[in-house]
Amino acid sequence: MVGVSCYNPSRINAHFRENPRFLYPKVEFSDVNFRFITDLSRPDAYPSLASTSNSKEYAGRVYSLSNDRTGSTNEKVPTPLLDMIENPMQLKSLTLKELKQLAGELRSEISSMMSKTQKPFKASLSVAELTVAIHHVFHAPIDKILWDMEDQIGSSNVSCSRLKQTYAHKLLTGWRPLRSKVSQENGFYNHACQSQFDPFGVGHGCNSISSGLGMAVARDIKGKRERIVTVINNETTMAGQVYEAMRNAGYLDSNMIVILVDSYHSLHPKLECASKTSISPLSSLMSKLQSSKFFRRWREFAKALTKKLGGGMHEWAAKIDEYVRGMMGPPGSTLFEELGLYYIGPIDGHNVEDLVCVLHEVASLDTLGPVLIHVITKEDCEIKDNQDSKILEQRHEGSFNHEELVPRNSRSWTYSDHFVEALIAEADKNEDIVVIHAGMGMETAFQSLKSKLSDRFFDVGMAEQHAVTFAAGLSCGGLKPFCIIPSAFLQRAYDQVVHDIDRQNIPVRFVITSAGLVGSEGATHSGAFDITFMSCLPNMVVMAPSDEIELSRMVTASVHINDRPVCFRYPRGAIAQMKPNSYIADPIEQIGKGRILVEGKHIALLGYGSMVQNCLRAHSLLAKLDIDVTVADARFCKPLDINLVRMLCKNHNFLITVEEGSIGGFSAHVAQFIALDGLLDVGIKWRPMTLPDNYIEGASPNDQLALAGLSGNHIAATALNLLGRNRDALLLMC
Repeated sequence: MVGVSCYNPSRINAHFRENPRFLYPKVEFSDVNFRFITDLSRPDAYPSLASTSNSKEYAGRVYSLSNDRTGSTNEKVPTPLLDMIENPMQLKSLTLKELKQLAGELRSEISSMMSKTQKPFKASLSVAELTVAIHHVFHAPIDKILWDMEDQIGSSNVSCSRLKQTYAHKLLTGWRPLRSKVSQENGFYNHACQSQFDPFGVGHGCNSISSGLGMAVARDIKGKRERIVTVINNETTMAGQVYEAMRNAGYLDSNMIVILVDSYHSLHPKLECASKTSISPLSSLMSKLQSSKFFRRWREFAKALTKKLGGGMHEWAAKIDEYVRGMMGPPGSTLFEELGLYYIGPIDGHNVEDLVCVLHEVASLDTLGPVLIHVITKEDCEIKDNQDSKILEQRHEGSFNHEELVPRNSRSWTYSDHFVEALIAEADKNEDIVVIHAGMGMETAFQSLKSKLSDRFFDVGMAEQHAVTFAAGLSCGGLKPFCIIPSAFLQRAYDQVVHDIDRQNIPVRFVITSAGLVGSEGATHSGAFDITFMSCLPNMVVMAPSDEIELSRMVTASVHINDRPVCFRYPRGAIAQMKPNSYIADPIEQIGKGRILVEGKHIALLGYGSMVQNCLRAHSLLAKLDIDVTVADARFCKPLDINLVRMLCKNHNFLITVEEGSIGGFSAHVAQFIALDGLLDVGIKWRPMTLPDNYIEGASPNDQLALAGLSGNHIAATALNLLGRNRDALLLMC
C-alpha cells in the first residue's frame, strides 16, 4: 500500500483505505488518514532562511507511506525547516520560535528512524532542544563540541540506548544527506559518516571532559579563543574518569563548559531513595542569574575584595557562598563546586528560550573557568504540534506496533539467555554464587538474572575497574563471584585484572560477553583483544565455548575452580542450534582438555570458540570436494591441550587454527608450543586465521566475517590453497 500526502495552495487532502498484504494474516488494518499540512509555498514563510534555500522547492513535495523490508509502515513526516539546514551555522539566523519548530522536526525525524529500524533513540529525543540551542549559540566547527558517546547510528545494542544522544547532532552536521549511503537493512554507521563537527572520536563514554580539557589547555597555550563544550549524562557520571577530569579542570581553571544531561532528575546514586529535581520559574530565574555577566563579575569582585581584607574573610565568604548555592541547587550539586566547576542549574532541557539564554551568557565571558550546566530532560518527551508546522505524528486508529505481534517466546535465544539459564541452575544449588555486572546498560537476559538473584546481583554501571576489584573482595570473603563485562569494556579494567586478580591468584570468574565482531556497533564495541590480553596472564584459565552446550558446561566448570581466576568468552547473537530449556549440566571432564568433533586425514582444522562452527561449515564444503578433514574444538586457550595439538600435527600434513580474535591470541599459543616441541621441524604446515590487523567497522555479522576472512568459505579456501588446489579455492570464493 502506498499513501500520498502533499501540501499545496489547493489544500488537497488524501484519504485511502486498503487492506495491506504485507501484515500478519490475522491482523486487521483499517484506514490511514493523511492530515492537512501547512502550505509552505509562500516565499515569505521563513524569511530568515531565504538566503540559504529557496522555499518554493518544498511546495508540492510528496510523502509516502510504504512498507519497508521489516513489514512495518513508515509515514514520512514533513520537516521543512530541517530540510533547509545544510550545516549548523544556518541555525544562527533562526528565531526562538523557529528553533522550537526545528527541535520538533528533529524529534519527528528521529522518531521516523525509530519506526524504521525498531531501535531505541529516546535519549536523542530528549536532547533535541539542547542540541539546537548548542548549535545556535556556538560556532562549530571552530568551537569544539564533544559528546560523551559517539554512537554507531543504527546500533543494535538496546542496552546502550540511554547513551545514544548524538543523533540530533548528526542530523544537523551533515549526516542526513549521507543516509542513502547507510545500509537500508540495518542502518549501519561508520567513520565514513563522521565530519569536521566531531573533533574527537570517542568509544564508551566518560572521556569527553578529559579530551575537552586537553583541547582547552592547548587553546590557551596557542593563544586561541575557541570555546570547548562537552556533553555528559547520568550514565557516564558513574565512571571515575569523569571526576578525575573535573578535578583537574578545576585545578587548571581553563575555560570550558560541561553540560550534564540529567534524564534521571536526580544526582543521587540511589534513585529510589532520592527526590526528583524540580524545574520551576524560580529555578529558571536563579539559573539565569547565576550565568549572568553581572552576577559573575560581582562574585569575582567579592572574591578579590575579601582576599584584600584578610583576616579569614575570604574563607568565611567562600563558605557562605557554598552554603547559599547549596541551598538553591539540588542535592549533590555542591560536589561539582568542590571539584572546582562553577555550577549553574537546574535548567529545563526542553525550554529553548532558557537554554539559549544561559548558553549565551556562559559563552560571552572570556574568564569564566570551568562551568557545569545542569540540564533536566525527559526521555519520554513526546512530539508536539506547534502553530507554524503541523507535524504529522499520529497514525489512524488501525495502526499497530510491529513488535507486539511477535510472541515473546518466539524470539531467537542468545548466548546470554543460555548463560543465564545455566548460571541460575548453579545458583539454585550454591548460595555462594554472586554476580557483578559492569558496562553500559544491561542486556534483557541479565534483567531476569537480576530479578532471580536479587541481593546477590550487583550492577555497578560504567565502573569496570571497581567491578573487578569488588569481585576480588567478594571472593576473598568466601563467595563465588561471576563478573560479567563485555569484552570491549574489560579493556578499561585490565590493570585491576592483572594486579588485583591474577597476580594474587584470586578465583574470580570473568564472563566476557560480546566477544569478537559485533555487527552494527563496529569497532567501538568489538571484542577483538580479550583472548590476547587474558591468555598472557600467568594464572588465568582462558576458555571459549563452541556452542551453547559447551557454554553451560563451562559455567559448571567455573563454579568448581577455586584455586585460580578463570574467564570464558561468548559472542553476541543467536545461539548455534539448541532450543530453550536445553541446559546440560555435564561438566568438562578436565581443565585444559579439547575434543575432536570430526575425524579425517588430509587436513586438520583447530577452532577456538565460536569459530568451531565455521570450521564445521568448511568441513561440509570440503567434503563435497572429496577432501577428508578433521575438525577439533580446542575449548581452552590456556592451559592449551598440548596432547591434542601434538596428535593433530603428527596425524596430518596441514594444520589450520581459527579464532575470532586479534593476532597474538590462541594461534600464538599454538605456534609457541609446536615450535618449542619441534613439530614444525618434522614437516607440519601450519596456517593461523585470526582477525586482521585493523579495525572492522559496522556491517552485518556475515559481512564482517567475510571482511575478516573468517567465514566457512574462507577457511575452506585456505585449506584448498594448502593442498595446491588454487582454482577450487577461487571458485569457492566467487
